Amino acid sequence: MARGRRVARAWEMVWVHALVWLLVLFAVFPVLQVVGISLRPGDQLYSTELRLIPENATFDAYRIMLTEKPFFRWLGNSLLVSLATALVGVALASLGGFALSRARFAGRGAVLQGILMTQMFPATMLLLPLYLLMRKLHLVDTLAGVVVAYVATALPFCIWTMKGYYDTIPEALNEAALIDGCTPLTAFFRVTLPLSAPALVITALFSFMTGWSEFMVARVLLASQELMTLPLGLESLFTTYQTEWANYAAGSLLVCLPVVALFLALNRFLVSGLTLGSVKG
Repeated sequence: MARGRRVARAWEMVWVHALVWLLVLFAVFPVLQVVGISLRPGDQLYSTELRLIPENATFDAYRIMLTEKPFFRWLGNSLLVSLATALVGVALASLGGFALSRARFAGRGAVLQGILMTQMFPATMLLLPLYLLMRKLHLVDTLAGVVVAYVATALPFCIWTMKGYYDTIPEALNEAALIDGCTPLTAFFRVTLPLSAPALVITALFSFMTGWSEFMVARVLLASQELMTLPLGLESLFTTYQTEWANYAAGSLLVCLPVVALFLALNRFLVSGLTLGSVKG
């Protein structure tokens, strides 16, 4: 009987691994297809073959994107917007989350529920009010206006992430720092904030990704070609009479590389940040 259980267990593991590999293949196959399209020569762009490496594969699309298109200008704009969004988002969320975690005041629950409710509505619902607000502030067609819009849309999630993580940090640590002579602000920066590194990474990464990959808000607020971010730049490859599929595929892969590198570099922080912050709160 014991041998039968071992055999059944072995077959169960085989099926589990087979299912996992099938799901991995299902997820990776579209990416491999994009790689194949980016390597196709001009006479094979509309081929329906599913070959991953086409005949007469060429890197011309990558050369065109890096040398003939203003790719690095798009990249610089995206980096500026994404980094500014991440910095402002982390600064505001770390302070706001700490206040909502530690302070006890009338209406605290309503504030938390209100912040959470903002996540129920798609960003497209905010396009018109965002545009009207930015026009009043004279921030239309400026990167600063895009940063303000991105911070506003990313902040609710970031505040909840930081608040949930702060809830797992014992209040006794702050109290001990206050007894040792620290001011509340000093205790926050020297004790609480260093312990919140995983949550800070999650918050920064989410804010960065908001600025890096968002399209609709940037499309509404930006009109000048000099201010195009990467998503807008890739969209410009679509024209009325022609679509540069190979260039679009190559550009898409180039846009993904920094994000993949960032996720790999911050992997250990991501795991702890996504798990510990959900224990309490």
